[in-house]
Amino acid sequence: MGRVVSRTVLSDREQYRTKVRRCLEALRRMVAEGRFAADELRTGVELELALVDAGMEPAMLNHAVLDRSASELLTTELGRWNLEINLPPRTLPGMAACRLEDDVVSSIGCARRSAAVVGATPVTIGILPTLGAEHLDSDQLTDDPRYDLLNRQMVDARGEPFRLDITAPRRAGSGACDERLVLDVDSIAPEAACTSLQLHLQLTPETFPAHWNAAQAVAGVQVALAANSPFLLGHRLWAETRVPLFEQAVDVRPVELRNQGVRPRVWFGDRWASSVTDLFEENVRYFPALLPMVDDEDPVDSLDEGHAPQLHELRLHSGTVWRWNRPVYDVADGVAHLRLENRVLPAGPTAIDAVANAMFFYGLVKALVDSEHPPWRSMTFDAAHDNFVAGAQHGMDAELFWPGVGTVGVDRLVLDRLLPLARQGLLSWDVEPSVAERYLAVIEARCRTGCTGASWQTQMVAALEKNGCPRPVAMRRMLERYVTHMSANIPVHAWPVM
Repeated sequence: MGRVVSRTVLSDREQYRTKVRRCLEALRRMVAEGRFAADELRTGVELELALVDAGMEPAMLNHAVLDRSASELLTTELGRWNLEINLPPRTLPGMAACRLEDDVVSSIGCARRSAAVVGATPVTIGILPTLGAEHLDSDQLTDDPRYDLLNRQMVDARGEPFRLDITAPRRAGSGACDERLVLDVDSIAPEAACTSLQLHLQLTPETFPAHWNAAQAVAGVQVALAANSPFLLGHRLWAETRVPLFEQAVDVRPVELRNQGVRPRVWFGDRWASSVTDLFEENVRYFPALLPMVDDEDPVDSLDEGHAPQLHELRLHSGTVWRWNRPVYDVADGVAHLRLENRVLPAGPTAIDAVANAMFFYGLVKALVDSEHPPWRSMTFDAAHDNFVAGAQHGMDAELFWPGVGTVGVDRLVLDRLLPLARQGLLSWDVEPSVAERYLAVIEARCRTGCTGASWQTQMVAALEKNGCPRPVAMRRMLERYVTHMSANIPVHAWPVM
């Protein structure tokens, strides 16, 4: 949910606007003068967890688990049933991806041991299927001043309850009625139901636009291949219901502003990027401040003195604009750097699935950026957005547009066109060939079997319902099996149904 907020006193908005403009001035100068970290491949991973009790119900115990954990990588998230693992940055060449998988397994294991002491179990899943409406009240937010302040600011900006209204897309060959969820809530707590895997890639101002465009172009493929959120509050909805849930859970626009075309704070964007500063400037131009807090630093003065400015106001503001591919400015060891934060993917199902999703993304983006004919030069931005929605709605059953191919099923697009590109991209980053093959083989198997976390969950629940289980019971039993397979780190395409 963005940077840590250490105080809760808000500043005068005009003073804040002036300071943000000062931050943008400093950022533009830094880009023009080349004051950023050198072009070095560095990646980062954040993985969110949900906690469940013995009955597979949400366990509101994140602080209790942290109190018993010695891991510095584990922290709280928005909901009391959430935790987040922040893995250290690393490069990709050689065997690094295998070490990343080991670190994910180790970190989840650490969380599991600490959670077991208080009767809980961590789960890596896009949306916890056993959540109920009672878990989405404001009193289920983590006890933390930054979450409380953000919630109050967004509730005030909205001026009325947040409405969740999600309808399942029509499914070919299904005679069943479309399911629909409609619910009004009094807080941003539903956002905590969106459990994700976030991938970071350090870039320079020169390389950022092409990488952001590539990430936008492949977002629909990513979400289709990795869908893992088919259920919400007992309803079977989108393959990746996390996408519309996140968009609606923090949508501070009342209906009149939506009708006027005001942009949502969870945003895909509306055009390809030509510079990284354009993206930060759009964040300031289109979105009012939720946390107008002014820091003592003058960023231009810091720059004049030879220091990398913190750009506190700009960073805090950009942290409250939830682009699916977000630009991030940060300072480490006195050196400024830029990162692309990819927020498309759900958590899970397993460590090997998560690393496979990451490696497919990194390899494919690299290959597209290096291509003589990158897709964003012959693909409209609207087509990329339509792909994203289709992938989230239908998962592996989606049909997506790709330049030179037309509209085609996800499996064929990946197997025939994108998987070879991802392999090429990883090898050009000096990833050990056997390592690249380990993870891309998982993506290939998903395409050949048609099995994602979302399809496994829905098939498992359908089979249990067919055997006479009411849906709430079926979802609990499904989740029990899910946790068992997850703990064994067996990729989801190999999970049995029943």
